[in-house]
Order: sequence, then structure tokens, then C-alpha cells
Amino acid sequence: MTTPPPPEWAPHAAVWIGFPSHADLWREDLAPAQEEVAAFARAVHADGRGEQVILVCADDEAAATARTLAPFATVEMQAFGDIWLRDTAPILTGDGDARDFGFNGWGGKYDLPGDDTIGARLAGARGLALRTCEWVLEGGAIDGDGTGTIVTTEQCLLNPNRNPTLDRAAIEARLASDLGATRIVWLGDGLLGDHTDGHVDNLARFVAPGTVALPEPAEDDPNAAIYADAARILADAGLTVAPIPSPGRVVRDDEVIPASYMNFYIGNAAVVVPLYGAPNDDAAVVAVQALFPDRTVTGFRADHILTGGGSFHCISQQIPV
Repeated sequence: MTTPPPPEWAPHAAVWIGFPSHADLWREDLAPAQEEVAAFARAVHADGRGEQVILVCADDEAAATARTLAPFATVEMQAFGDIWLRDTAPILTGDGDARDFGFNGWGGKYDLPGDDTIGARLAGARGLALRTCEWVLEGGAIDGDGTGTIVTTEQCLLNPNRNPTLDRAAIEARLASDLGATRIVWLGDGLLGDHTDGHVDNLARFVAPGTVALPEPAEDDPNAAIYADAARILADAGLTVAPIPSPGRVVRDDEVIPASYMNFYIGNAAVVVPLYGAPNDDAAVVAVQALFPDRTVTGFRADHILTGGGSFHCISQQIPV
């Protein structure tokens, strides 16, 4: 029987963080995105009080930049398409074994060489026992509290662009077999405009056993109805909701983006929250700090990382002790 993955707040031995490496993908955002990733890594490392940071780079030039910007980090060379390791790196169970799931570019949207194999390569480089799971699952699509309870969205896990032959019951059975899930709480849709088809790590995050952080709508919030529906479902499931202010309506290049403070990363010593220059930035950091009194909660802008479609949680995958 599979032991569920430890919750993100459990001790980490290290963390993989994807380092922007492809100038043809990032263009003028490459150098500033690399600086934002280095700042995030520095906060997680916390002058040695946090955890070992492994910056995963796709080429020699990126590796050299990573060593310059983050001399405290270990640099690992692996070919990949892009930096979203939450979705492409392996997921470690409570037994210390790695699970490598299928990956199809978020439903065929972004098919980049190396993204479908990097999970197995990262596990192999670390000497982890690996089980290959023959179905598509991205790490950002699920969040667990370590007890076997997983929260996810129907929009993503039941989307026919992932596993068209698997229905809800079949997916629940595979989550039980592969990740030790004993209870699945199905939310409806994720954030509007989210190209991942509604990853839950942008919507609702466990912060303690049975407690889920969820955005509280701001004025003119494009996701107000989605937050209200999620709050109802979580309450009906008997879970405690910890409200976090929402950044509300955030516009980039005349488009409303799926901005969320929920894409925070929980490290050994620090919790790092993405910020948007929104009125609720400071209030969100204060609210998250109240949930993690034993850690230092900081907020960082990630505007250039966001041009690639994600933020701090999306580019990281923890390696539990």
C-alpha cells in the first residue's frame, strides 16, 4: 500500500527549481526571469537554514548564470523544454519512492522536448526508486495534506485532453494506487484564463491537515464566483477554509491574468508568496504569515516568470526527508 506524499510543510531534504534556460522561449524576459528565480531560491535556502536548492538548467550558458546569481545552490544539468517542474518532476511518496506520471504539455498546448522524460531523469540522478505511472497527471493539479486527502479540480483532472479513457472513478482509483489517496475533494473550475485548465495550486492549498487556504474575493474580482463555489464545496466536505486576500483583477498587456497568491512555496524555513503590485499584496503576506508562525513569509514579484505562465510553486518540486 502506498504511503501518501508528505505535505509540503513537512521537512525537505532539498528542492528542485527550474532555471530559465531558453532564450527563444523567454526572449527579453530571460535575464530578469533568471534574477527572479535566483531571488526565490535565495529565500528558500535562507542562508543555510532552509533546504538545499537544486537549480535545474538545460544548457551550459544557463548553468553558468545560475552559479553566478545563486552560488549557494547546486546546479544540475538536465535537458528540458521549460521550467515548470511542479508538473514534470517526479512526486515522492511517504515511502521515499518516486512516481513519474505521463505528461502531454497540459493537454497538448505546449509540447516541448524533454518535458516528458525529465521526471525519470531527475529521479535517476538522485538514485530514487521509480515507478512509472501510465496516465497523465501534473503535480500542480493536486494538493494533499499528508493524511491521504487530496483536493483537485474537475476542470483539469476530468478534462478529456489529459486522460480521455478515464472517468472520475478510474482517476480516483489511480490516485489511491499511485499516491495513497484515501479521499478526493473535487472542486469545480480553476481560475479564469489558466492555461493549465484549472490547476488547484493556483486556487486552493492545504496549509495544515484538514485546513485549506482559499482566496477571498477582492472588489471586481474576475474569479469571485469560482472562489465562492470552492468555499462551498470545501465546507460541505468538512474542511476548514483559511481565507487569503485575492489580488483581484490583474491586467498584463491588456489581458486579465490568472493572478493568485496561492502559488506560494512552503519551505523548511521560509514561505515565498508571489506578488503582483496589487493593493492586497501586503495583506496576503500577513495572512500567510499567520498560517506559518514558525517560518518567515516573504513576498516577491515574479512578473517575468509569469510571462511563461506560472510562478514560484509551479517552478519547484520539493524532495521530502
